[in-house]
Amino acid sequence: MSSPEQRDLPRRWRLVLGPAAATSYGMDLHGDEQRLDEVLGELYDAPDPAEGADRRGGLGSSAPRLARWLGDIRRYFPSSVVRLMQKDALERWELQRLLLEPELLAAAEPDIHLAAALISLNRAMPARTRATARLVVQRLVDQLLRRLELPLRSAVKGALGRSVQRSRPRAAEIDWQRTIRANLQRYQKELGTIIPERILGRSRRGKSLRDIILCIDQSGSMATSVVYASVFGAVLASLPAVATRMIVFDTAVADLSAELRDPVDLLFGAQLGGGTDIHRALVHCESLVQRPRDTVLVLISDLCEGGDSAQMLKTAQRLIESGVQLIVLLALSDEGRPAHDARHAGLLAALGAPVFACTPDLFPDLMAAALARKDLELWAAGKGVRLERSSAT
Repeated sequence: MSSPEQRDLPRRWRLVLGPAAATSYGMDLHGDEQRLDEVLGELYDAPDPAEGADRRGGLGSSAPRLARWLGDIRRYFPSSVVRLMQKDALERWELQRLLLEPELLAAAEPDIHLAAALISLNRAMPARTRATARLVVQRLVDQLLRRLELPLRSAVKGALGRSVQRSRPRAAEIDWQRTIRANLQRYQKELGTIIPERILGRSRRGKSLRDIILCIDQSGSMATSVVYASVFGAVLASLPAVATRMIVFDTAVADLSAELRDPVDLLFGAQLGGGTDIHRALVHCESLVQRPRDTVLVLISDLCEGGDSAQMLKTAQRLIESGVQLIVLLALSDEGRPAHDARHAGLLAALGAPVFACTPDLFPDLMAAALARKDLELWAAGKGVRLERSSAT
């Protein structure tokens, strides 16, 4: 009787040899196997440039397909194989030549997909190519800052307002000089003292009024979200009214807050790809929370948890019950509603976390609503944003 490995051998050879072997093996592929076959075919069944095919087309138009392909190979193959396939892609698709020849680089319009693809390929590039890739990404980041920085700054400042004085200060926070001046008309001659009507607190100017934690899934499918989040994180980090941390994760967790001053450095410090352990990331974020009721935690993930789902939900529940405002964005991108784990989305919504996809243009207004402690369900309804429905555990 044949072993499972022997029975699986024709399928394996069919995937290795490609569609041309379908007749010989009499085997049709379905589901994940079919997509895996397509992923291999995009790289290894494509015409070889050496055989005369014209492969000098601009990368900009093919970048969305490339970005999806880079995400797919991380889904189906281990990291050692992914690195090999990335190097093969650099050679076969002539991406190195595009980056090393100035005239080709000038023709490549930097867009979000191109940036995501270059960052994904970062560790497979030689040093000279990587330097050129940074220039392309810098051009995109500059474009995004011109488009998004002012709306985000205005939204955050408007939400928090100029008032940084406390109307009900604690005893240690009372500004006695201002309180006395404001209540001189309340002087009681017969008592020889002032009975204050208003007690004013010291200004909190220069101190952060809210804490923001951006917790970003850096698996391959979230590449464009990482780019947008890095730009927004850099803008938020420049505002003294908020203290911003940026955490990225796959199966490991990295704190990139120190890189927020330069979003390009931050992006090239990210390691796009790998698995997903949301639970571990939330536990790390929980350890950073010092003022729960003044903290907004934005989790950006498709929620395809590869770790402990039950513990992920328990950690999310602890955060919410402590007073942290947890917001779950299924994507931060222009593409609209992404593929995601609907079950996890529903369970997080049942805990009280708003769960939805967000476009970059809506993000500033979202942060303003969150920082002003507005009802985000009402905010979403007013913006035409579809929230995930809660589901029972």
